[in-house]
Amino acid sequence: MQMKLIAIEEHFLTNEIRNAWKDSVEDDPTLNLHLGEVENRLEDMGTNRLSLMDEADIDVQVLSLTSPGLHTLGSNSIHLARQTNDLIGSVVKSNPERFQGMAALPTPAPKEVAGELERSVRQLGLKGAMLCGRTGEKNLDHKDFWSLFECAEALKVPLFIHPQIPQKAVRDVYYSGFGDWVDLALSTFGLGWHYEAGIQFVRLVLAKVFDRFPNLQIILGHWGEVILFYLERLASLDRVAKLDRPFIDYIRQNLYVTASGMFSNTYLQRSVEIIGTDRILFSADYPYQYRPGRDARKFLEQIPLTEQEKEKFAYRNWARLVGEVQ
Repeated sequence: MQMKLIAIEEHFLTNEIRNAWKDSVEDDPTLNLHLGEVENRLEDMGTNRLSLMDEADIDVQVLSLTSPGLHTLGSNSIHLARQTNDLIGSVVKSNPERFQGMAALPTPAPKEVAGELERSVRQLGLKGAMLCGRTGEKNLDHKDFWSLFECAEALKVPLFIHPQIPQKAVRDVYYSGFGDWVDLALSTFGLGWHYEAGIQFVRLVLAKVFDRFPNLQIILGHWGEVILFYLERLASLDRVAKLDRPFIDYIRQNLYVTASGMFSNTYLQRSVEIIGTDRILFSADYPYQYRPGRDARKFLEQIPLTEQEKEKFAYRNWARLVGEVQ
């Protein structure tokens, strides 16, 4: 029998949210990344998506709203969160063998966030939430979001920190000067996205979020959004941060990492060396990293892990993380 394969970072987008982004006053050129074939695949949660899942030999997609989520939409995010999560819930309910879901949260309205997470988990059966780090000037460690961390810990569900484009002031200094498209690429999928997401986890550690909520679990994509590869330097923060535990302990006890379609044995092995085989998760980052030819399944089949370890990576770690019995 073929090993089950669950991809946990697989995206969608609705017309309502796309239109809300266009009306937002916040400058976000990543709208230009959701065009053409990618746009069509983001908006489809039916036959075409299932067909490409079959072609990739992926059994289950965990659906999540693509970046920047609802983080730029002000009070409009409240009703869009409910609408979007109801949609995810209905898609999952109509085909529970193929789909699961992560909630979208109205982070511009922080008093509404914990309640929407609880509703999404308890009433709609969603498995956690997808966040995009910073909301305006507020990083994820801002005290406004600690009720969210408390809620997620109590519900025993993970929070996924997804990349978001850096602020314009940051882009202008570090990611500009090469033409519009190169600047956009450099500030997003080339590099900027990954620093932006990784720094949010580091800030959670330094703000002592995990000291207050020791069982809170965070997921980072792209094999840990850079931080696993600079862990030796990050560990030096122990000398000044006065944390309850060494920095490495937060990595090994509060963090899961996923592939995000970066099918690299080198990155896999680095992740296993640091956090072990119990904290690695599979994802294909559909539709952005979609490639034909059973690419996802082939990566699973050839990685240098035992069959038991492959099962953990393919589906068991996720099932354990979200409280499913396997």
